[in-house]
Amino acid sequence: MPVIDESKPPEKRRALGRGLDSLLPAGPRIVAAAVAAAVPPPAPAHVPEPAEPSARDRVSELPLDLIDENPYQTRRRFDPAALEELAESIKVHGLAQPIVVRPAGNGRYLLVLGERRCRALKLAGKTAVPAVIRGLSNQQAAEMTIVENLQRQDLNCLEQARAFARLSRDFSLTQEQIGQRTGVSRESVANYLRLLKLPESVLELIAQGKIGFSEARILLEAAVYLDVPALEKLAEEAVQSQWTVKELQARLNQLKQFGEPKTEPVPPKAVDPNVRAAQTELERRLGMRVRISDHKGKGKIVIEYRNLSDFDRILELLDRK
Repeated sequence: MPVIDESKPPEKRRALGRGLDSLLPAGPRIVAAAVAAAVPPPAPAHVPEPAEPSARDRVSELPLDLIDENPYQTRRRFDPAALEELAESIKVHGLAQPIVVRPAGNGRYLLVLGERRCRALKLAGKTAVPAVIRGLSNQQAAEMTIVENLQRQDLNCLEQARAFARLSRDFSLTQEQIGQRTGVSRESVANYLRLLKLPESVLELIAQGKIGFSEARILLEAAVYLDVPALEKLAEEAVQSQWTVKELQARLNQLKQFGEPKTEPVPPKAVDPNVRAAQTELERRLGMRVRISDHKGKGKIVIEYRNLSDFDRILELLDRK
C-alpha cells in the first residue's frame, strides 16, 4: 500500500492566535475561504498527516484503551477506505507521527490531535500509540482540534460551521477572534455560521454530502421567501433531481421575482428568573410598572410613573438615608 508522504516542506501558515503556534505542530494550512459564491475545493486523493512535533516534545508509548475521545471533535465521518490504507501503512512502516493527548486524571488521557491515526491503529490491531502529552486548557485543546480539522480539505462545510459555533458558544469568542485563532477571515466565519440557521433536515443533507456549500448558501437566501416545510421540499427536490448550482440559483431567482419575503415574529427574549423576581418585588414595593434590562450583570432599571404624585414618591424613596 502507498505510504503517507510527510517529507514535503510546510507552506507558510496564517495566524493561529496568541500562543497557538507553540502548541500546534507545523504543517500546511488548507482552508477554503467562504466568500459569497465560493465553493470549497475538492478533497485531494491523498492528505498528509501533520508534521513532526517540535524538539521539546517528549513522546511516550500509551495504551490505546487509556485514551478517551476528544470532546471537541466535530468531525463525524471518516473515509473507511482511507482508514484501511493508513492501517496497512502502519502495519508495514509503523506510525510516523505521534498523536497529542492531555491528562484527564485517574491515569487516563483525552485525545487532542490524531483521531484518524488512533482509528487506523485499532484497525491495524495495535494496542499502544506514541503520544505527546501536553497540559492544555479546554480552549487550547478545542482550538488545536479545530485547526487540525481545517487543515484537511475533506472537512465538510457543516462540520466547519459547527466547529466555529463551538468556539463561540463554549469560549465566548467573537467571529473576529475565531478567525484570528483559526487563520480564516471573519467573513468566512460568518458565512459558515449562517448555515446553521437552515432546518435540521437540510443540515442532514449537508452532512451526508448531498448538498454542498454553494447550494446551502442559495437555500439560505430562499429561506427569506419560504416557510420551513417549503424550504425542506426545495432542498429534497434539488437533491432528487440532481440540480446544479446554476439550476438551484434559477429557482431562487424565480422566488425573488414572484415571491414575497416572509416576516417572522421575533421570539421573546428569555428573562433570568432572578431578574424577573427582582422586577416583581420592585413593582410590589413601588406600586408602579418596572422593567429591568440585564446583560451579564450590566443593564438599566426603568420605572414608569403615572402622575406627579408617583414621581414625588420615587424621589422621596431615593432621598431616604
